[in-house]
Order: sequence, then C-alpha cells, then structure tokens
Amino acid sequence: MPHPPDTSKTLKLERYNSYLRRVDTTKLLAVSSKLLFRAALLVALALIFFFTLNYPPISNNSHHTPTVHTHQNFLSSAFYGSGAAWEKQVRHSSTPRRKNGLSVLVTGAAGFVGSHCALALKRRGDGVLGLDNFNSYYDPSLKRARQAMLLKHQIFIVEADLNDGSILAKLFDVVPFTHVLHLAAQAGVRYAMKNPQSYVSSNIAGFVNLLEIAKSADPQPSIVWASSSSVYGLNTQNPFSELHRTDQPASLYAATKKAGEEIAHTYNHIYGLSITGLRFFTVYGPWGRPDMAYFFFTKNILQGKPITIYKTQDDEEVARDFTYIDDVVKGCLGALDTAEKSTGSGGKKRGPAQLRIYNLGNTSPVAVGKLVGILENLLNVKAKKNVVKMPRNGDVPYTHANVSLAYRDFGYKPTTDLATGLRKFVKWYVGYHGIKSSVKRESEITGDHSESVSDSD
Repeated sequence: MPHPPDTSKTLKLERYNSYLRRVDTTKLLAVSSKLLFRAALLVALALIFFFTLNYPPISNNSHHTPTVHTHQNFLSSAFYGSGAAWEKQVRHSSTPRRKNGLSVLVTGAAGFVGSHCALALKRRGDGVLGLDNFNSYYDPSLKRARQAMLLKHQIFIVEADLNDGSILAKLFDVVPFTHVLHLAAQAGVRYAMKNPQSYVSSNIAGFVNLLEIAKSADPQPSIVWASSSSVYGLNTQNPFSELHRTDQPASLYAATKKAGEEIAHTYNHIYGLSITGLRFFTVYGPWGRPDMAYFFFTKNILQGKPITIYKTQDDEEVARDFTYIDDVVKGCLGALDTAEKSTGSGGKKRGPAQLRIYNLGNTSPVAVGKLVGILENLLNVKAKKNVVKMPRNGDVPYTHANVSLAYRDFGYKPTTDLATGLRKFVKWYVGYHGIKSSVKRESEITGDHSESVSDSD
C-alpha cells in the first residue's frame, strides 16, 4: 500500500508565512500607533499655540467681583526667557549708566509705585529691569500704558509671575543684580474676602520664591520690599510707630504683609540677606490704582454717579495718612541707597546682615470727607454722597505715620500736601482719559482747603 504524500514541510512553510504576516501586521500597527500619537501631539500643541495667542482667559471684571489671573502666558514660561536677543535686552535695561550705579530688579514694575520707582532709578543713571505678571485685579490696559511709558525710557519689563522659579533663576543668571526692589503684591483689603488664595500665592509664596532665588545668587542682592501700614491692624496708639505691636491684623491682606515681615527676618537670619521693609501709607497720585478711593471718587464725580463715604461705627469720620507718590519714591530710593550688602554667598551666611523696617507716610491724616471736598473744588462738580457705616471688611478707621526713623536713616521728609497732590492727580486723570475739564490752579484751591487739611490732624 503506497504511503500518503509528506505534507509536513508544506504545513511548516504555511505556519512560518502566517507568523511572518502576524509579525508584519504587529509592526505595522506599532508604527501606525506611533505616527498617530505624534500627529495627535502636534495637533494638541498647535491648538495650545492658537488659543494662547488668540483668546484671552475668561474673566469676570465686574466692579464687585473682579477675578485675578495669575496664570502665565505659555510663550512667556516656555520660550520668552531665552535667546540671544532677549538676553541682550535684559542686560541693556539692567546696566547702569552712571559710575557705581545700581542694577535693580523691580518687581511689580507695571504697577503704580513700581513704575514711578523704575523711572526715577533710570533717570538718575541706574540699571533697571522690570518684572510683572499683568494680572487683571484692575484693568490691565493701565499697566500696559505704564509699560509703554517705561519702554520709552529703555526700561524692559519681563512678563512673568513671581512663582515661576525658572524665569527668576534665568534673570539672576543673566544679570548680577545689586538690589531688588520688591513691589509686586496682591493689593487691596476688601478683595481678600473674595479671593484669599491670590494673597497667599502672591504675598507669601511669591515672596518666598524670590528670596529663595536671591539667597542662592552670587552675589546676593540687597532687598527692599513693600510691606504696608495695614500691619498695624487694631493698634490704637497714634501716630503709628515701628515700635508699636503689629500682631493684630484686621484683614487677610494685612496678615500676609505681616507674614512677609516675619519671613524676611527668617531669610535675613539664616542666609545673610540684607532686607529692608517699607510700610506704605495710602499712596496716591498720577498713574495710580483705580481701586483706590481718590481714583474712583474722581471717576464717579465726573460721571455724575454717587460716591460712598464711610463713617466709623461710632459715627466718626474715616481718615487716612495720604502720601503722594513722589514722596514715596524718594523714600524707596533712600532705602535702596542706604541698604548694606548682603553677607551670604551661594545660600550660606557669612556674617550678620542688615534688617530694617520703616514707615513711609505723610504724617498728616485727612478725613475722607475733606478729600472729597478738595476733589469737588478741583473738578468744579458737586459730588452725590452716600454716607454709611463702615462694614466689617478689614478696613481700619484711621492711619497716621510716625516717620522719624526713616528721616534719621535716609532723610525721608514728605513735602506734598493733599490739595497739591490731588491737583496733580486730577490733571493727569483728565489728560489720560481725554476728558475736557480744566483743573483749577494751585492758588485757587490752597486758600480754601490747605487750612482744612491741617485742621484734620
């Protein structure tokens, strides 16, 4: 009987071909998956670029519940702090023109006090580099206008957040700053009740991040930073002295500023950073903050809208030690000029370092009602007033600065009375907004209101 044909070789060949087909299919699927993943990644990146460049973040800019954006622009964090052209601009802005001039990093440079200080430093020949995140606590267009003004004077502002450690480290790698003027902060007493996290993020975490970078710098810069008169809180001694207690803050904003003072002490003690804190008292003037009373009072009076004037729970007038911006700038520059060098190197303390705190005020408290009277006279418009009891929102009824310590150490002496300062502010305001309104000359207002200002003490 004949043997059946041997098919084993044929079966083996078919199984081998089938195996090859499965292997090829697997490879093809793997390659296809990789290509599909890369394509999806490219599309995602393209969408991120598109939306970052063309669509601003959604915000609620109503008067009552503003939303602060402390996000970073994608381009800023990823690519902005790099490249030869960028580094050249940073170095050019921060290089002093005068002999032995300072090289100062000004944080919050697009803000009210920051922009004025940056300009004053540049005008006297110091090198100035700005840093600002342009958040939307108030209309960023005003900050952009300040930025444009500074750029005309060759002051460059890096757009970044204090909590972006990589961009801060990059700046200190590019520039050996001699000083830091740290003015960036989340401001405002009332807003802290709506968005407390923004105060912790900026006033505490951001400050710590800056000090962390500064402590490791070589050389370490001297630091001058903005605290606040709010730290006096429930203190009833007048005028407020640096020796008075500051452990009873009346608002979260004040608490974060007090925390900043304690943090400054820690970094001075451990790392040898030279640190000076400045307690500002109600700073006002041209290019000011729209959330301040004098600013929105002016706006509402001109628009015929009512303004709200607060009285204390005991029916007494609320008063503030209004301090004109030029006086505060002189105080900031005086603090910078008398700041001693830090004693640390590479994060290690080599010896005791300077630690100071000063009041920067006007020493002449004025009732808010009298401020309104000055504005009415300047604008030649009668205000529609609603007088109400002050809500329990963290505001204090009265501030009055003792500035003898600042006068002793760097000659701080405020010279601008409220009537003169408001006249300069109103003149700027109507010009900036293109309002057809003539501001009265100083001689037309001082006779009536200079006496009422002094009487308020």
